Amino acid sequence: MSTTTEFSELTGDYVLDTARTRIGFVARHTMASRVRGRFGEFEGGAHLDGEDPSKSAVRLVIHADSVQTGSARRDAHLRGRFLHVDDHPDITFTSTVVEQTGGAGFEVTGDLTIRGVIRPVTVHFELTGVENDPRGAFRIGFTGHLTLDRTHWGVDWNAATTILVSPKVLLELDATVIRRIASPLSGS
Repeated sequence: MSTTTEFSELTGDYVLDTARTRIGFVARHTMASRVRGRFGEFEGGAHLDGEDPSKSAVRLVIHADSVQTGSARRDAHLRGRFLHVDDHPDITFTSTVVEQTGGAGFEVTGDLTIRGVIRPVTVHFELTGVENDPRGAFRIGFTGHLTLDRTHWGVDWNAATTILVSPKVLLELDATVIRRIASPLSGS
């Protein structure tokens, strides 16, 4: 992907390219190892304003039952005892403030909802590139990260869990969005 495009050329409405996006996490387990995982199903979109990034907005919905760590037993445990996916099937993020932090860096602050608990967080993003693909679709790539304390959202099982699994979880996002093209029939 090229990064030579002017920010003003990025203005538009975008949908998340789920085939080119990865939403992962890393948590320290039993002091010596790390557990890496990802969510396999999600959707979202963004409105980007290249002239005034503060007018941009982002929305992301992660299907909590799509958590994958490479261990079916651990995944079932995460779905049931930690994420309570039967009662809270989605993890959502809705931006409230977007700030350009210099160059291709952005801070996106918004409301993160996990297990019905809503808390503000700030995700640090870096624009990694833009491209027109062979089919004419305009894509933008971003990478982002956020460290959160899962216990602030009640993502815990029992007191021993905090000893075995660190409450700090690193979320890693490699996202690609595709500009929506207005349909001549729908006007959108």
